[in-house]
Amino acid sequence: MNYFLRFGAYLLHPLLMPLLGTLLYFVVTPRYVEPELLQSRLIAVAIITICIPIVTFFLLRNLGNIKSIHLEEVHERRVPLAIQCVLLFLIIKLVFDPIDTPEMYYFFVGILFSAISALILAFLKFKVSLHQMGIAGVTMFLITLSVHFKINMLVWLCIFFIGNGWVASSRLHTNSHTYPELMGGFFIGFMPQLLLVTFWL
Repeated sequence: MNYFLRFGAYLLHPLLMPLLGTLLYFVVTPRYVEPELLQSRLIAVAIITICIPIVTFFLLRNLGNIKSIHLEEVHERRVPLAIQCVLLFLIIKLVFDPIDTPEMYYFFVGILFSAISALILAFLKFKVSLHQMGIAGVTMFLITLSVHFKINMLVWLCIFFIGNGWVASSRLHTNSHTYPELMGGFFIGFMPQLLLVTFWL
């Protein structure tokens, strides 16, 4: 059980959530997307949200700004979150268009608002669960896609609600977060996606 709970934190890591949301969108969207365009956007999202943050992590660790990838101390989160906000802004400006793909555009706007909220809370010395924030945001995005495209996504939604519980249990099991930190992460991940629905639904 110990390994199972710990595995959840790695499988559902917050760095993977933007790419996962993008993949799920292109899987369920009824719109035709050219294969070349699909590939280029997936690669762009992967590079900006996964590869660059990993390289940045090693750089920050060598500079002594952070100790581990878990960012256990709240002050260690400030620089990585600020960099993540800049990277998300690049995706919004360069990768997705609000007219061609409004769903993806506002999905990343929602992620940006979540990251900014987590950054502000980090300066206020409150450490929200970034794992919970990430999967909660994708879960709400799936709900809105299901309503928007009128697609039955009950199986996917069940999987992601189980994933939310898996992540929460994992973070509690490893003493990485408290209940308020998990609830804070869920709230700031879920709410921006919900509030931005009115712009594209």
